[in-house]
Amino acid sequence: MSAKEWVKEIIWFLGLLAIMLIVKKYIMFPVAVSGHSMDPTLQDRERIMAVKLSKIERFDIVTFPAPDKPGDNYVKRIIGMPGDTVAYDNDKLLINGKEVAEPYLDEYKQSLAEGEVFTTLDTYLLDKPITPTKDDRWVTSFELTDLNGINEAVIPEGKVLVLGDNRPVSKDGRYIGLIDMKDISGELKFSFWPLSKFGMIK
Repeated sequence: MSAKEWVKEIIWFLGLLAIMLIVKKYIMFPVAVSGHSMDPTLQDRERIMAVKLSKIERFDIVTFPAPDKPGDNYVKRIIGMPGDTVAYDNDKLLINGKEVAEPYLDEYKQSLAEGEVFTTLDTYLLDKPITPTKDDRWVTSFELTDLNGINEAVIPEGKVLVLGDNRPVSKDGRYIGLIDMKDISGELKFSFWPLSKFGMIK
């Protein structure tokens, strides 16, 4: 290969590298799912492409820096938007007083024993006094002001409430409070590993 061809190869490589860096910084970036808080929608060690957000919407799956674990990132689903009241009444999601379906929970909820509740509060993890309604530990009906770090009945401007799909194991807005919208890094859109999960996230 001549010196001229070498220069062309180097320029091509540097151009490709520059494009990749621009894409990662401004358009999309890879995310590795860690843990089981988003099962079955997203599984541990699954690799996802996240897109930089232009508009945040309810039920988007997003990634953001973990407020309680510097250096880590969480992957959760947006449930409450600015201006919303949010409550759970024995597994029924109530947004502004109206019941809203959560079809992404159906797979796990179908396996629940009779009388078992999927979305609860663990009083062992709360920093507020609240009386358990089940087994001296769990709260099966709650609202925003029952959650850690939240004193408002309505989600303030610039904040969102996020929860994991696997509610019994997820450390989310129930225990870490509301998330600043400006801290959301991107929306998870496309799974590329393992190949069995290849495709758009539903």
